[in-house]
Amino acid sequence: MKIAVIGATGMIGSRIVAEAAARGHEVTAASRSGKPVEGVPAATALSADLADGAAVAKMAAASDVVVLAAGPSRTGGDHGQWLAALETALANVGDARVVVVGGAGALLVNGSRLVDLPGFPDVYKPEAVTMAAAYDLVAALPESVNWTMQAPAPEIGPGERTGTYVTALDAPAGDHISAEDFAVAVLDEIEKPRYVRARYGVAN
Repeated sequence: MKIAVIGATGMIGSRIVAEAAARGHEVTAASRSGKPVEGVPAATALSADLADGAAVAKMAAASDVVVLAAGPSRTGGDHGQWLAALETALANVGDARVVVVGGAGALLVNGSRLVDLPGFPDVYKPEAVTMAAAYDLVAALPESVNWTMQAPAPEIGPGERTGTYVTALDAPAGDHISAEDFAVAVLDEIEKPRYVRARYGVAN
């Protein structure tokens, strides 16, 4: 398949690019810098971000799947600006399937968002609330748009690619996942869709 990844040089995006290329897909790796993804020479690097509607539309028209892996700022950047950019990207995906990297804090536990439960770390609340708003944008897409949102476990970081993971519809699937196995789950969902127009959590 032809897969475009926006946010391709980030921790999660770079691993999605690597996993997709390793499986033989034709990958476009888009980021603000336009730099190639390290260690993945087969991917075509491109300079673009979520806010560039024309670039998203062009990539989507040439792709079977668009993966939106660029998240909100963790260093004080404007989350409202990021949400507006995400909305722009979503409005320009056309007929391509879109897979959005979500956030753990917006998933539900017994009907309540994880971010609203006692003990949720304050430092992660702004991002969790923003990702909840992102899900609202995705869920409001017209029925003609084939979307999936995959959210990681609360703890995600570089680690081992085991190829093993568990999922849960609209809920956390566990406490942690490696970024490598998160990417495996993304590609498995792309190749054999199970969560069409749905959000799910994934964990090791």
